[in-house]
Amino acid sequence: MTVTPIDQQTRAHTPTEALDSVQRPSGERAPSAATLSTPGRYLVVDDDGYQQLLELTQPITRIGRSFAATLQIEDPSVSRRHAIVVQRRGSVRILDDRSLNGVVVNGRRVAEAELQDGDVIVLGTVVVVYRERLG
Repeated sequence: MTVTPIDQQTRAHTPTEALDSVQRPSGERAPSAATLSTPGRYLVVDDDGYQQLLELTQPITRIGRSFAATLQIEDPSVSRRHAIVVQRRGSVRILDDRSLNGVVVNGRRVAEAELQDGDVIVLGTVVVVYRERLG
């Protein structure tokens, strides 16, 4: 799987721990909000032993395999237009963008859900963790 964030401000591909929801031999955990270097909202994507960190700096972030996606995930289980993350009035929501395999948040398939720090999002077979560190 290849993850390509389009946002030029992204700090990407640093060696890291496994996501909480994924069993790895190392038994390490995903970064907590306290370990994030700067305040903000982030998506953390597991990429074969590394974590891709995408800071959510725009009101709308599109996720999928398409070249038009803000966060491109080259995995056959992810649709070209899989999900949309929307920041509005202090909250962050994820919406299913008519994907084939759906969006699952904390084990529940959703059409739309408000995200909280630590929520585990599954897009096809790709696991993403939403993290926020405010002020």
